[in-house]
This record gives sequence, C-alpha cells and structure tokens, in this order.
Amino acid sequence: MPEPPWTRDRGVDAVLQSWQELGAVQRCIAAERRFEQSAGDFRPLPAWLSAPARRALGERQIDELYSHQVLAIEAARQGRHVVVATPTASGKSLCFHLPVIEALAADPAATALYVYPTKALSRDQEHSLLGLLNDAQVSSPAMVFDGDTPGDARRVAKERCRVVLTNPDMLHAGILPNHARWAALFQGLRYVIVDELHVYRGVFGSHLAHVLGRLLRIARFHGSKPQILGATATIGNPLEHAARLYGVPTEAVTLVDRSGAPSSEREVYLYNPPVITPELGVRESSLKHSVSLAADLIEARVPTIVFGPSRNSVEVMLKYLRERTAGKAPADSIMAYRGGYLPETRRRIEAGLRNGEILGVVATNALELGIDIGDLDAVVCAGYPGSVAATWQRFGRAGRRGTRSIAVLVCGSSALDQYLTRDPRYLFEAGAEEARIDPGNVEIVIQHLKCATFEAPFELVEPGKNRARPRAAEGEAYFALGLDGTRDALDYLAGHGLVHAAEERYQWIGEAFPASSVSLRNIGWDNFVIIDVKTGQSIAELDYRAAHTMLHEQAIYQHDAEQYQVEKLDFENHKAFVRRVEPDYFTTALTYRTVSVLEEAATTSLGCALVGHGDVKVLERVTGYKKIKFFTHENAGYGDVHLPEMQTHTTGFWLTVPEAFVESLGVPRPLVIDALRGVGAALETVATLSLMCDPRDLGQTLGDGAESSERTGTASPAGRDPFQKRWGNFDPTVFLFDAHPGGVGLAPRIYERSPELFARAESLVEQCPCGGGCPACVGPGSENSSRKALALRLMRELVSRASPVSRAC
Repeated sequence: MPEPPWTRDRGVDAVLQSWQELGAVQRCIAAERRFEQSAGDFRPLPAWLSAPARRALGERQIDELYSHQVLAIEAARQGRHVVVATPTASGKSLCFHLPVIEALAADPAATALYVYPTKALSRDQEHSLLGLLNDAQVSSPAMVFDGDTPGDARRVAKERCRVVLTNPDMLHAGILPNHARWAALFQGLRYVIVDELHVYRGVFGSHLAHVLGRLLRIARFHGSKPQILGATATIGNPLEHAARLYGVPTEAVTLVDRSGAPSSEREVYLYNPPVITPELGVRESSLKHSVSLAADLIEARVPTIVFGPSRNSVEVMLKYLRERTAGKAPADSIMAYRGGYLPETRRRIEAGLRNGEILGVVATNALELGIDIGDLDAVVCAGYPGSVAATWQRFGRAGRRGTRSIAVLVCGSSALDQYLTRDPRYLFEAGAEEARIDPGNVEIVIQHLKCATFEAPFELVEPGKNRARPRAAEGEAYFALGLDGTRDALDYLAGHGLVHAAEERYQWIGEAFPASSVSLRNIGWDNFVIIDVKTGQSIAELDYRAAHTMLHEQAIYQHDAEQYQVEKLDFENHKAFVRRVEPDYFTTALTYRTVSVLEEAATTSLGCALVGHGDVKVLERVTGYKKIKFFTHENAGYGDVHLPEMQTHTTGFWLTVPEAFVESLGVPRPLVIDALRGVGAALETVATLSLMCDPRDLGQTLGDGAESSERTGTASPAGRDPFQKRWGNFDPTVFLFDAHPGGVGLAPRIYERSPELFARAESLVEQCPCGGGCPACVGPGSENSSRKALALRLMRELVSRASPVSRAC
C-alpha cells in the first residue's frame, strides 16, 4: 500500500536526499567530507581492578574498556599525573572516575576534588558520578560546592563529603582561604580532577595554574600529595598545556591521546550562502541559512543543535526557527541555551534534551562542553567558531548513539570563513590550535602570591638551616619564582605593609581578604540582574561586559524568543529593569575603541614602517545602538548610549606608517587611512591563521602612533623615539593586541614574525578574486573602489622603500 500523501520522510538520510534534490542547497555546498565508521580498540578489564569498580561497570553492562581508558587508569595507579586528549564522546570520564573509586574503596580516609569550568557542568557531572558511586556501593558522599549550594549543604560538604565537585572560582575564593575547615578533604586528598583543560586558555588558564599551585601547596601543608588527572578536547599541545597548568615538568605527566573508542559515520559539509552583492563580496545571512537547514532537520524529526556566534544571534535564530517550524514542531520542543539563563532554566533545558522532549536547541559555546544533552544526530554551526578545535568540539556533539550524523558549517562573509571555503583542508587536515597561558604574568603572580601568603605563611629557610617552626615547607619557593625570586616578591609585599617578615618567615598581616579582589575571569564579581518590571521577578543575569552591549537603556533584550525593552539600567547596583514588548526589530550595540602604548618592549624597522610590541591600554566604549528589522535585517534607526568606558591593560603589536610616507603617495589622505584599515584586517587574518589562535584572542584597530608615544621615554635602537612627531601630527598606526588582559604572548610572536606575516597578508590580498575589496581580504570595498589596490600598494612600497631612519622615506 502506498504511503499517504501527507506522510513526511524522517531521519538524516531523508534530509540529505532532499538537499541533494534541491539545487539551491547543493549549489551552496563548498566542500564535503565523509568520515567512515570505525571499530573500537577494546581491552579486558585490568586484573587488579577492585570489586567495587567492577560492580559499577557491570551495572552499566561494561565488561571491556577502551584502550585509552586502560592506559589512563594504569598511569594513575602508578602515581603519575595524567592528561587524556581524545575526541568528544570517547569515554574520558571513566579515565578519572575509576581511579577515584579505586582510592575510595581502598582507603576510607581517601578523598577527591573535581574541578569543572562552570557550575552547570559540575551539576551535570554530579548526577553521573553519584550513580557510579552508588553502583560501586562505595560509601562516599559526593556533593557540588559552589555559589548555589545552600548553607546546610555546605556544612555537610566540609564535614562529611569525600568527593567534592566545584569550579575554579569557588576553589580560589571559598575553599583555599578556608582550608582549615576542609582539613578532612585535604588530609586524605588523593586525586584532583581537572576536566575540560582546553577551556583554560589565556588569562583564565593563567589564573587556574596558580590556583592549582596553591591547592597543591595547601595539600602539602595538610600532609597529602595528590595526583592531577585531567581531560581535554583535541588541542595542539595537550602535554605542554597540562604540564603548565599542573605546575610540573612535562616528564611528570602521562599523555593519553590515541582514542580506542569507536566512531560512527559522519558527513561534514561546508555551506557557503550565495553572494548578494558581488562588488562588495557580501553574502546572504549565515543566520538565516542556518535556520533554514535546521528547520529541515527538525521537521524530519532529527534531533539537532544549532550553534550561534553570540547570545543575541542565538535568540534571533530561536525566534526564526520557531516561526519557520510553527505547526510542524511544538514551540517548546525548540529551546535556546546560553549564558545569562537562570540555573533552574538551564537545568530544565538539559533534562528536556536528555529525555528527548526537546528536539532542537540553539546554543552558544556554553554547550561545547561535556554537559550531557542526550543523543543528537545533527549539528549546524552558524559561522566558523574561531578555531579548528572548537569546530570539531561542536561537531562531536552529534553521533553519540553510533548512528549516522551530519555536521554543517554555514560560513559567513568574514575572512576566516571564506578562507575555509577556499581551502577546506585547513579544517579537515590541519591540526588543532595550541592552548596558551602565561602564568608568569607579573600581575597574576603578585595577586596569587598574596592569596597564598594569606592561606599559609612562607618560610624561606634554606636547606641545612632547619629550625623549629610551623608546618610550612622548608626553603619553599612560590610557583616558578625560585627561592630568591619568592623572597624578593615577598619583600615587595612587606614593603607595602601586607606581609610581616621575621627571620625568613613571611606572614600575611593585611586587613583585606586578598582572594575577594582577584577575579579569575577578569569580569566583575557581580553580574547584572535582569528584572521584569511587570512581575518584579528576576528573569536572567548577565556579566559586566555583556551588560554594556545588551542592557543599555532602550536596548531590546531577547530571552526565550521574547523581547524585553530595557527601561532603566541601575549601573551602580547592577540591576536592569525590563518590560515585555513586541517590536519588529532588535538592537545591536555600536562600540568605539582606542589603543595607546604604555611601554615599549622592542621596536625595529620593516622597510619604511616601524613595528614594535609592548604594553598597551585598550579603551572601549559603547557609544550607541542600531535597530535591526527582524527577517529583513534592514537598519531601522539609531540611538545614543551613555555608559562608562571599559579599560583593559594588555600587550600589543603595532605598525606605524610615517606621515611623510602618507604624503609621498600622492593620494588623498582619507583613502590612505581607509586602505590602512584594510591592511590591518588582512594582518589580523593571517596572524590568526599563522599563530593558530582563536580570532577572539586578537583585537585590531587603527590609531595614532605619535599620540601613543606619550607614555614612555624608551628609545629605539637608533637612539631616538620612533614615534617622535618628525613628520607631522599624525602617524597612522595599525594595532594588533592581545584580547586577554595582561596578554598571553601573542604580541611578541607577531612582532618576531612580522616580515613573514606582512608577506602573507600581501599574498592574501593579491590572490583574493574580488574586485575592490571584500570581507575575505581587506574588508568591503566596491568594484571601482581603490581600497584593495591601494592596500596592496601600501604593503609593497612600505617594505621596498628605505628605513624610516632615513629621510628618503
């Protein structure tokens, strides 16, 4: 009997077939790659595995382990620090759960501490860990200890819990400063579990390295010496990154990076929306095309996750997706998941994903992490997330059931997105980026040295000069400072009245609680609470930086596909008062950014230009907003914003073009400045690719080198200030700066490779097929625009002309 005409085909295969039949979709496929199903590498359970661990595995019908799981737990048994770097859904959790169960079963005083990057992830993992401990019949209470933990539960965690799950912020400010109340935990501490190591990059990772160092110091104070077991998604330097976070030599860490888990069949597509303005290189909206593809999947009952580039875009796509699937899928079967939602809302969405009630979810990178969201069969990414590692982390969210899955990267008009469409091998064949931290950053070192001194005094008695004293380490050096460096740093604190020094013993005497003034994530301690004026209820919260762009007065704040207008922003008390409205537009903030040099580290010439790197100050202010029409994305007007500026001290690279050179080109000055903006865009693109960093790690702007020089008397190698106003009042300067406060070493690397990067930028622009400039090279121009041609001329003549020391320039 034939199928009724109203019957819809369901499943991944049906969607792929319909896309192949639709020429409009097929024409947009820039590249595709099929990854065949692969068998797993299984190993028998180790003979030494205890009965409780075997019992827990048996309850889950596990009678074999993957090869990488066996290697990891054997390394842990041998007393090694471990890092597991295998793909998503490869069973990394058992690599540290099993050693913990072994320790708890063998020693009734043994304890373990789990550190997860977010509260949501620790809550999610608490459920699975408790189930495993119950199945093992190990009497070991496990509990999450974070800012949401009630007072009674906190007392239980301190007094009775042998397994504590927390996040870096609570460990830093809640547990370590009060370690005496956690004596039972620290005295028996066998394992410290640090999951999602790839998240700890930049300043956050630099802070965590110190928090872990303080943790190990306090453990030694209480008589324990724990091992650190970590897990990470695929990154380019897992061993080195883990060793720097753990604060140990690489020789002390065992790397497990060959996965023994089976993988299901996966098809990956690079989708490039059609060009709508050929002369500008602008393409149709990647958000709209992502929604269209996701709607096809959801209508075919394919569990799907859509990743958006920002919180605002997630809410816009949720609105579009619900309207597109109206009558074909219930509205509450499609949800959004992002930072800012209240904890109970996030947990309800997570539960709905696990039990299958939610068919589609639109998310930010909050769901890149290992939160259990059930079985998904499709991933759609609206825009390149910024790194190869993050892209594959997102793709790995589908296909966990062992069935065929698909992943679609919908490219935007940006340079990186278009680079991938021209050279998809970068995505499919290049290795993942490296995770970089800089724990030696002086500001971070001093902050955590204060915290460490508050937690336990330092005794710098050299070996052989032992004397009776409290239980502090003999000749103890802090982190990588060495004994002399630690003494100098502590003397510096003593000189400021924070530390008392007596006979090589340094003790905290400051009145302030040092951890309370150190934010690991470089945002304000207090989020902004969003209050619905009609109900008086809090509906969400946002961090300090996001509040500037999303909660200014008259902004349209979007929440669960509904729109609220901000009527009042109480900046001092961190409250935003909003009212439910039904506008036909949403708002996006307009920002203005300036960079000034604080101190030069090095300068040199690059042809006629001057390049340098050093400490810079970045000032950013939200100056206004624009209204964007839903669906058409037309501009519907502007408004002003009056908020305090945001200031960041970081490191930067600069390229200064002498005013004399600008005048010698014989081209109107505004055109030269516009072309320099294009040079900056091209340099930013090639620097991101060459350094294999996330584009969000770098910022770029055009400023005045002369103005920036007011900060320092440092002379150039030629014996003069390279920013001296010899040629006029304005020396145009392209800045590339580290987006992480304090910097993580990107600016010096750009400086060292500046000739190579300049050549690559020239090649990028020269080989771009556009006419006058496009988002893939120097930014949008027009077919008759001089931006691209002038940018190429600038790059060629800057390098070919004489050194700026010569007036021939």
